[in-house]
Amino acid sequence: MCGIVGYVGKEECADILVNALRRLEYRGYDSAGIAVFEGDRIKTVKAKGKIKPEKDDDKKSGLWNKLKEEGKPVGTCGIGHTRWATHGEPSDVNSHPIGNGRVSIVHNGIIENYREIKKFLMSHGYGFESETDTETVAKLLDYYYEGDPLEAIEKAVSDIEGAYALGIIFREHKNKIFAVRKESPLIVGVSDEANFIASDVTAILEHTRDYYLLEHNEIAEIRQDKVKFYDIHGNKIEKELQTATWDIEAAEKGGFEHFMLKEIHEQPDAIRKTVSPRVKNGMPSFEECGLTDERINGYDRIFIVGCGSAMHAGMVGKYVIEDLARVPVIVDIASEFRYRNPLITDKDLVVIISQSGETADTLAALKLSKEIGADTLAVVNVVGSSIAREAAMVMYTNAGPEISVCSTKAYAVQIAFMYLLAFRIAYAKGAVDEERCRQLTAELEGIPEKIQQCLENKEQYQYVASKIMSADSLLYIGRGLDYALSMEGSLKLKEISYIHSESYAAGELKHGTISLITEGMPVIAVATQRALFDKMASNVKEVKTRGASVVMVCHDSMNVESESVDHKVGLPTVSDLLMPMVTVVPLQMIAYYTAVQRGTNVDKPRNLAKSVTVE
Repeated sequence: MCGIVGYVGKEECADILVNALRRLEYRGYDSAGIAVFEGDRIKTVKAKGKIKPEKDDDKKSGLWNKLKEEGKPVGTCGIGHTRWATHGEPSDVNSHPIGNGRVSIVHNGIIENYREIKKFLMSHGYGFESETDTETVAKLLDYYYEGDPLEAIEKAVSDIEGAYALGIIFREHKNKIFAVRKESPLIVGVSDEANFIASDVTAILEHTRDYYLLEHNEIAEIRQDKVKFYDIHGNKIEKELQTATWDIEAAEKGGFEHFMLKEIHEQPDAIRKTVSPRVKNGMPSFEECGLTDERINGYDRIFIVGCGSAMHAGMVGKYVIEDLARVPVIVDIASEFRYRNPLITDKDLVVIISQSGETADTLAALKLSKEIGADTLAVVNVVGSSIAREAAMVMYTNAGPEISVCSTKAYAVQIAFMYLLAFRIAYAKGAVDEERCRQLTAELEGIPEKIQQCLENKEQYQYVASKIMSADSLLYIGRGLDYALSMEGSLKLKEISYIHSESYAAGELKHGTISLITEGMPVIAVATQRALFDKMASNVKEVKTRGASVVMVCHDSMNVESESVDHKVGLPTVSDLLMPMVTVVPLQMIAYYTAVQRGTNVDKPRNLAKSVTVE
């Protein structure tokens, strides 16, 4: 959530900062601003709303229009921010950058003790204009500043409790940016012509792929021709240069109408990139991260922890691991896990799933697991992210950048990884023999071709979307793995189309949920598990007789009674165990086309952010 950028170089930086901020729009925000060294002052321009309003006739709101009205700051060094309101409503005053003319900052995260800091500063004569916790940090830096920025930062950070990533400029130190972080992500990008700070490498790929990762309470001093790093005590430190494995083209739409549609179509290739490196001589292998068969055999139980789609991927993992390996698996929502005093021991493996690797609750769950003594395995997409660095073992999903807030290919590669993990655990535990493990692995490697077949049924998904787009509410139902998939399908639909949608285990319908069925209400029945198909057919009849309009998602070869189902979405046939890998595609596409037909902002749905870095 929120986005930080900074530039120091030879070029006028206002446009560079704004363009970088636009590349971070997927993180979610409600205001934006920039602050630039202009002559002897720091000029700040900021505004509530989107950077560039979506409606052409809206000429007054947003940073883009305000810069046209007031004029762009002229200078070659500055910082920028997209803010997601936490303390104080979205407004021009509460927008970042925030400062007092001598110090200006941009901030991601939450300052937990800002009230105490504010009270202290007010007792020393400071006044406050905004409702933000950020302003207390800006004023605290000013309070401690006596000519040495590093000393002021060190003292201020020692007083702050909470999570933060800070980009800081001091009026008396022109053409320098200072940065420090704790919990919230921040990188320092470097090139021959300029240097940068950013919340995400996506913001600066247009200029460079080389960057440094700031660790907790490390301070960076960034100039046009050099960067220096210090620990919290002011000692110089050396850092390892990182290089992004993807370029600016990977972060562009590539001819697709939306990033979400592009990322759905990237799933076959993303799955290949996740699966292929972990298959050695036909067998799944996790030796790269140290997850050996000996280590696996030491685990009594497995906990899988995540939020949103990552948690749903864990649900698929639970079904498959328990079915194949006969090992108990507990799936937890990270925000519940961290506060419920979980019963984990040093004989357990905790698998932490996060696309960004920065999800606040998930990171806290990981740290709790380590404190208790459990072994930890991170499944993340972003190299060098906080979760990746904290976990005992890490596996990268290799999905490439996922720009749309609505997760698609990240989810697909997460469940692909769950399958590989299940196969190896089952083999290590002796629950399946080598021949069966090879068979399962080979079938997983063939899944991308099956997904490609699903992607070719555009008209079918558009038709279903046209039938549900006017609904006020609908249900997804399924059993077993199909229930796990229905949870993800329902989430996809509600987050981008804004239709109220819920998923239920089909066997639970008669325990209350069936009372919600009204004439014409859409019900999407996921029925790919052949052993459970007759049960699902019975559930479908129950809702149909009460007036529901039923869409069934099932094997193309399955016979469906026309009087029970209004529309059938057929799928290429693979083994029931692997059906979630192909079933998720029509669920994603139906959600996408429903949102498109309703005219919502598919890639940036309201109130949502890509990386949830605060509780």
